[in-house]
Amino acid sequence: MRSLLWSLWSCAALLLSDVLATYHLRAGDPQLIAAQSYAQTRNNGRPPARNLNPSKTDSQCRSRPMDLVFIIDSSRSVRPGEFEKVKTFLAHMVDTLDVGSEGTRVAVVNYASTVKIEFLLKHHFNKPDLKKAISRIEPLAAGTMTGLAIKTAMNEAFTEQSGARPRSKNISKVAIIVTDGRPQDQVEEVSAAARASGIEIYAVGVDRADMRSLQQMASIPLEDHVFYVETYGVIEKLTAKFRETLCGLDPCAMGHDCDHICVNSNVSFYCKCRNGYVLNADRKTCSLKQAKAELVEDPCKCEARLAFQKQTQVALQQLTAKLADVSGRIERLENMVGRV
Repeated sequence: MRSLLWSLWSCAALLLSDVLATYHLRAGDPQLIAAQSYAQTRNNGRPPARNLNPSKTDSQCRSRPMDLVFIIDSSRSVRPGEFEKVKTFLAHMVDTLDVGSEGTRVAVVNYASTVKIEFLLKHHFNKPDLKKAISRIEPLAAGTMTGLAIKTAMNEAFTEQSGARPRSKNISKVAIIVTDGRPQDQVEEVSAAARASGIEIYAVGVDRADMRSLQQMASIPLEDHVFYVETYGVIEKLTAKFRETLCGLDPCAMGHDCDHICVNSNVSFYCKCRNGYVLNADRKTCSLKQAKAELVEDPCKCEARLAFQKQTQVALQQLTAKLADVSGRIERLENMVGRV
């Protein structure tokens, strides 16, 4: 009789452990939370695959934020029609940039024997206004004081008072010089000073431009910063080259480790979480703010899981009732054995 009772207890214990083992996904359980997070990720789309080829994803290609100053030669050697082509080149360049107060700011320094700042970095923060300002530029004629133009750009155009961002913001400072002649002043020392102050210099030579002077002005490596075209008629072809040179991929489009949302901050990115989640200490992954009982109501409405949980609850209740019944019978049997 006692062996029979032991067998009954063993079977009941095994059955109870099996049921409890299957019914372990309660509200707040990490596995349930992970399942819900996966379902939400599936419904909200996966992050884009990493792609480092701008030609294949042109919409992802954007100019890096810059303080950009064009320094253009309008000396007598540049004919009126040729100067119009320079202005067209500038307008096309503007079209390739992410112009804005938080993006790329543009200024133009016009020079011949004198220097004139046509407009500053703080003046125009949209493309239509920039292109209108460019269209109004007139040639100055006379000599070619390139060194003076570089010095003026460094001391007057690239200042915070003129709209340049402070050094702490790590915004690139770029000068693009367009000239067709030999400078009538010294350019080597003033260009070195400009580069030392953090200005990246590109030198574009046209027709009779002096290659040695271009190399003295430009940043290194020279093969990336010195350009030459035979005539102003083909200068527009440099637009594509500069687009490639100044192009920067959206950091989020390149691929990221954010659990939920990647936010582009121009020079980098940071992660955010969807509503109801908080960013973890690693600044990448997200966790639920609170694991409440209602989390069982799965956002993806997995009816099969909910039905299984309800069935398991019923089975557990039935088993509890049976165990109570068995316990009563055992107690009665023990009383009978005692009387015998």
